[in-house]
Amino acid sequence: MELNNLQSQKGEDEDRLSMMTDDILLSILARVNITTATRTSVLSTRWKHLPWLLRELTIDVKDFLSTPHPKPIEAEHMDAAMASLSKAIRSFLGTPQSKCTISRLQLKLYLINNYPDVVGPLLGEAIDTGILKDLDLAFVDEKELADCNDEDMLHQASLIDGFFSAYPSVMHCLTSLSLDNVCFAKWDMHHLLFDCCKQLRCLFLSNCDMGGFSAWKIRAPDSHLTVLELGACCLGKLEVVHLPKLERLCWDGWICPNAPLSLHVVPSLTELHLICRATIYFRGFKLSDVLRDTKSLHNLTLSFQGEKLWLQPEGKQLCTVFNKLRKLSLHDIFVEFDLLWMMVLLEAAPSVEIFDIEVHIYVT
Repeated sequence: MELNNLQSQKGEDEDRLSMMTDDILLSILARVNITTATRTSVLSTRWKHLPWLLRELTIDVKDFLSTPHPKPIEAEHMDAAMASLSKAIRSFLGTPQSKCTISRLQLKLYLINNYPDVVGPLLGEAIDTGILKDLDLAFVDEKELADCNDEDMLHQASLIDGFFSAYPSVMHCLTSLSLDNVCFAKWDMHHLLFDCCKQLRCLFLSNCDMGGFSAWKIRAPDSHLTVLELGACCLGKLEVVHLPKLERLCWDGWICPNAPLSLHVVPSLTELHLICRATIYFRGFKLSDVLRDTKSLHNLTLSFQGEKLWLQPEGKQLCTVFNKLRKLSLHDIFVEFDLLWMMVLLEAAPSVEIFDIEVHIYVT
């Protein structure tokens, strides 16, 4: 519901709206972005206090960009958006109005200029005083993959490391983290994500790596991580040695010619998505080798992006790892491929209830 629609309520309709309980009105405000929710405070004295009673907040820097904004987004537009976001954070976390406990804050921001030093102390104090319980944090970078070089990625990592070092309370409250265009070649990524962020449950990485196509080995037996998603991350390999609570793993786009993934102690893993447009140099791998230590996989998606199959042929070896599979999705298969190989996958999965197949057709 937009502000102009709320303002158009007159007479009896307006009285009915004002007579609603706070719970109902807060439920309405929870369905609009933070800028619209805040603007409702000027409607009347009845609405004046309501935005500051919201227990769950989403503050996204892109909601503060001018509309329409240019693409790519220019520096002055990002600066203006961060100035408005900083005011919103101060309003909800750093004023006498902000006495209500916030059970969850979803925050997306740019690490530009001096704004991290404005937002950081406000977050830290809210966490230390118990006002803020859970934080979902996304550091957004507008650079396209093709325009992002090693120097840019190292600089972004430096900003993130500096932010967490300056405001360590943020890591203690962090339940979800999203990073774009980050190279951790000079920093201990494992220590940051698993030793410091002890409450982290969801991790989303886009165009992130360890430098020089290095492998990333995750051994975190005490981690609470349940969701791990990687997009266009230039890793030599992802080796998940021990993540006991991991439930969902998605890897979209890898570069290594052999098996990109190794799974060991992942007893809770039920959902796996592997998505890749393989090059002619990609030799492929046996799926059973990757999944041999998984025991509870229920949902498997393999997407080939209309290119070559990156699976090596096999048969009965898959029966054990497919034993509990309930949903099998095969997406973006090149239309001219012989589809008989799919029968082998189905025969190895006797418990499949949903079989989802999509064929990729090139449009000229």
